[in-house]
Amino acid sequence: MNHPVIIEAVRSPMGRAKPDGALAQVHPVDLLSQVLEQLIQRTGIDPASVDDVICGCVSQSGEQAGTPGRMAWLAAGLPTHVPSTTIDRKCGSSQQAVHFAAQAILSGMQDVVIACGVESMSRVPMGSSRMGQSITGARFDERFAPGLVGQGVSADLVAARWDITRDALDAYAARSHQRAHAAQGQGGFAREIVPIRTPDGSVTADETIRASTTPEKLAGLKPVFESEALSTRFPEIRWSTTAGNASQMTDGASAMLIMSERRAQQLGLRPRARFVAFDVVGDDPLMMLTAPIPATQRVLAKAGMRLDQIDHYEINEAFASVPLAWQKELRADGERLNPRGGAIALGHPLGASGVRLMTTMLHALEDSGQRYGLQSMCEAGGMANATIIERL
Repeated sequence: MNHPVIIEAVRSPMGRAKPDGALAQVHPVDLLSQVLEQLIQRTGIDPASVDDVICGCVSQSGEQAGTPGRMAWLAAGLPTHVPSTTIDRKCGSSQQAVHFAAQAILSGMQDVVIACGVESMSRVPMGSSRMGQSITGARFDERFAPGLVGQGVSADLVAARWDITRDALDAYAARSHQRAHAAQGQGGFAREIVPIRTPDGSVTADETIRASTTPEKLAGLKPVFESEALSTRFPEIRWSTTAGNASQMTDGASAMLIMSERRAQQLGLRPRARFVAFDVVGDDPLMMLTAPIPATQRVLAKAGMRLDQIDHYEINEAFASVPLAWQKELRADGERLNPRGGAIALGHPLGASGVRLMTTMLHALEDSGQRYGLQSMCEAGGMANATIIERL
């Protein structure tokens, strides 16, 4: 009866991280507060019954420095006794928030937890919390000499190791936009998106999807991370990662209500999914983006399942080489991989992406009548979370 179940999952529309982006004029606290407010309204629960709010946020500086989950909860006019904490596991921050929420419920210590995430990349730029300082230190640098590289370079290293061509990366990126556009046109995102009030009016749809994207157009973009020094160090790299086959920087927020099965029954709420298994793992920090592969293998082993028993795979599209390498290594069915598009089309608001992906996966499972979904996200430093859920 302590088994954690998902009661509701919602997200904001995705806004481009630009000065004129749809959500750029909204403070991240105000953005998340609107999502939390509408999550509570949809479920009709007493907000005073929430035990904790666990919030994923990566750039915890500037407007996101003040425990954004706590500030957003209070900004929504919700009870002051409900606490919040902030999680940073890089791109998997809010997926880790989900795991911590589920673990708290499994332990019997809590019954009602909200896992959420927020990132306003237009207002708090990625990397701003570093303040120009080294994030590794002498001992780390000594162990991993001659040093790590940026994630974009790692994406090109992944493409080289799995022999993924530039054409394949661009074709995958175009497919992400096409699938997201098709899902949007069929109302596939309508139930999961909550409207966000801005100074310019209400935003109700993702502004990141480019329906006209084609492989031919993407082929004209120049590689972003190429340099003479890195070409000398890594002669195997073909320099194929571009702005078009990488995730979009985005503003967004997401939230999920997780509850013990016992409490859901007491309140007469219908659980929509249960957690089958979850895990987190580290991998090579130089390759950095490969951990979804061992994370998937471990979570499947925990669940006692095979990959072909999973109906829907949600592998974060930080760069196109990540899901393509995952697919190639695990021999996964491409039709089940990010069937509604991913971060290349919808954007990647770092701390919010984990719950955003799970929200999309849950709604897709319900719309298709399918049963199992698996999600994994690569994370800076060479880590990945993995989660298997079962639609109920």
